[in-house]
Amino acid sequence: MRLVSFCVWNLLLLIVIGTTVENEDKKSNLESTQGGFETTSAFSSLVNGNSKWSNHSITVAGSRDSGDKLNQLLHPIGLYVDDDDTLYIADTGNNRVMEWKSGATVGRIVAGGNGFGSKTNQLFDPTDVIVDHESDSVIICDRRNTRIVQWRLRGGTTGQIIISNISCFGLAKDNAGFLYVTDTMNDTVRRWKMGDYTREGIVVAGGDEIGGNLNQLDGPKFLFVDSDQTVYVTDWSDNHRVTKWTKGSKQSLIVVGGDNYIEGNIQLSDPRGIVVDRYGTVYVVENMYSLVTEWPKGATDGKIILDRPAYLEENWFNGPEDLSFDRNGNLYVVDSHNSRVRKFLLK
Repeated sequence: MRLVSFCVWNLLLLIVIGTTVENEDKKSNLESTQGGFETTSAFSSLVNGNSKWSNHSITVAGSRDSGDKLNQLLHPIGLYVDDDDTLYIADTGNNRVMEWKSGATVGRIVAGGNGFGSKTNQLFDPTDVIVDHESDSVIICDRRNTRIVQWRLRGGTTGQIIISNISCFGLAKDNAGFLYVTDTMNDTVRRWKMGDYTREGIVVAGGDEIGGNLNQLDGPKFLFVDSDQTVYVTDWSDNHRVTKWTKGSKQSLIVVGGDNYIEGNIQLSDPRGIVVDRYGTVYVVENMYSLVTEWPKGATDGKIILDRPAYLEENWFNGPEDLSFDRNGNLYVVDSHNSRVRKFLLK
């Protein structure tokens, strides 16, 4: 009897251990597929060069009418999608940052909203925002005030200036705890260790004056940083390209547009928001023609994945600015001139 009980006990113990190991393996696999892209926004391992999205969108923030009410936006620019599909939106025209829970019909002001100005409770044309989970705060490019500010998500009524005298536009972070900023006036991308902003940021892209050479940028806008700390930049003004800067490199590789031009192929025009998947496929917003295009690694020809067809008036883009994916591979686009954020479901 004791022998039987002992055998049963050991069998149960093995089952428990096996289940625990299996669960730990699943957790490890989840972290390995997601952890490398915790950089700019939530990201899904489901997205690849063969992915397709619905042509019909869902308005998930803002409404048909622009304005300053809690259910409205006014010419938003930057977007951050958190792990639980909460949106953080740089509501540029209203000089505020909005938090918009998944499924909500109204947002919550988490920074600014006190008119435009340079006081610590104000913003002036914010263009981008990211979430810092370590400090439970948002970091904001306060563009017209030429500063980067940090606001606590819970009970924050004023912001803390963490970087001054920078003509910022786009923000990103990597999973090693570094903050990256596009500095449009100085045509560079700079990097800081998050939490330590006492030193001048290290230049990780550009820095050799304005221009179109491989060591230069011209009015950089948005950026994306991958798990290897490679920086992808939408090099906007006269270059109309996306450049790739590997860690420590003084020169870039043109991955979209620019010198890769081949007549008859889709080329970039006024590139803005950018995301790069784990296979090196680049997804970029083209503001001038209101498109989202996709560029597989090494491609010289892009593919339109979202545009504004005349037969779907409710789906028209008008001056899109930024894009992001959620954990399920759904695509979000900041439809700036229509003052809303739209979600396209992964098919």
